[in-house]
Amino acid sequence: MPANDTLNAVTQRRRQGRPGEVLSAFLKLGLTSFGGPIAHLGYFRDELVTRRKWLSESAYADLVALCQFLPGPASSQVGFALGLTRAGWLGALAAFLAFTLPSALVLLALAMTATRLESPLALGVLHGLKIVAVAIVAQAVWGMAKNLCPDKERATIAVVAVLLLAWAPGAIGMMAAILLGAIAGLVLSKGQVAVGDHLPVPVSRTAGLTAFALFAALLIGLPLFAGQAQGWALADSFYRAGSLVFGGGHVVLPLLQAETVMPGWVSDDAFLAGYGAAQAVPGPLFTFAAWLGAVMGPQPNGVAGAAIALAALFLPGFLILIGALPFWDQLRRKTWAQSAMQGANAAVVGILGAALYSPVFTSAIGGMPDFALALICFVALMAWKAPPWVVVLLAAVGGAALSLLM
Repeated sequence: MPANDTLNAVTQRRRQGRPGEVLSAFLKLGLTSFGGPIAHLGYFRDELVTRRKWLSESAYADLVALCQFLPGPASSQVGFALGLTRAGWLGALAAFLAFTLPSALVLLALAMTATRLESPLALGVLHGLKIVAVAIVAQAVWGMAKNLCPDKERATIAVVAVLLLAWAPGAIGMMAAILLGAIAGLVLSKGQVAVGDHLPVPVSRTAGLTAFALFAALLIGLPLFAGQAQGWALADSFYRAGSLVFGGGHVVLPLLQAETVMPGWVSDDAFLAGYGAAQAVPGPLFTFAAWLGAVMGPQPNGVAGAAIALAALFLPGFLILIGALPFWDQLRRKTWAQSAMQGANAAVVGILGAALYSPVFTSAIGGMPDFALALICFVALMAWKAPPWVVVLLAAVGGAALSLLM
């Protein structure tokens, strides 16, 4: 290990921070971190590693590798772990709340008002938000395919996942695709041993095993209560979706669509409008759950629905992270684990590709003008490198213009 990294690690262990310090740092990030999970990791590194020197460069890289290996919202998991290592459990809670609540509250407010708007102009804006989702998801599929399907074998896994979803759409098909992808990854055995600095974490093995047990108990137990009340059913659906998100925040789109649109809780139009609005706010994409919980047809909805949806969607990723932290040093050196994750991630690309067609494209594009606006947004993202929030505003204006012209 380089001398500077050693010195930084020792300094970090000696100087524990305070929850208030974590809260202020992550509130700044929660208000300014646009651009999705990969961009968030860059913001974290600049603010917490380079400027504040909370941990060494190699320790941060190791933490990022762990959170990308696990299911769940990677940037939020990294933030949670940074708060945990800096100021204990209160620091972890402070990091989560400060990074998540700004965008969640904005989306909640939008959901409570947008669904009541009925003028042609307002409906045009909502339609523009549906159209921009086509461009956003297409960009995500393109980028993830380049990174996660770099060879013919993993590209084939992605295509097989699409075929499986064409035959068995919904959550069961997605779970089967991820499982088969992991098995195919094991067979291909392309994993490599990870190397990096040791990451000191204040989590015992007992606490880790307890977190794993709680994760499994909720995954198995919530469906048993889902039939008792709609609140339990809501928690069950969002918890299951949060347990299966491999490969990035956009992957939550088809999972949540299967859990909310297919049962009839949320309309296709409201779902895609909320997904488009989520691109225009900073912070984690998982705060899309606040919109969905608020616009639910059956109660609980509104503020209560948003709170249940948010908690249930984030919780499994945090439980898995807490469970994995004490064992990460050993697990990252197992090539079979890396191989399985490579296969599962390739399948995730196929799942997101299938979602690009249905429901995203089929629900948003009703004719050539819609397609032209979606193409403009896609080129703005890919070729002009425009920030997502700028493209969302462009789509909202374009949708309003189309409503007046058509």
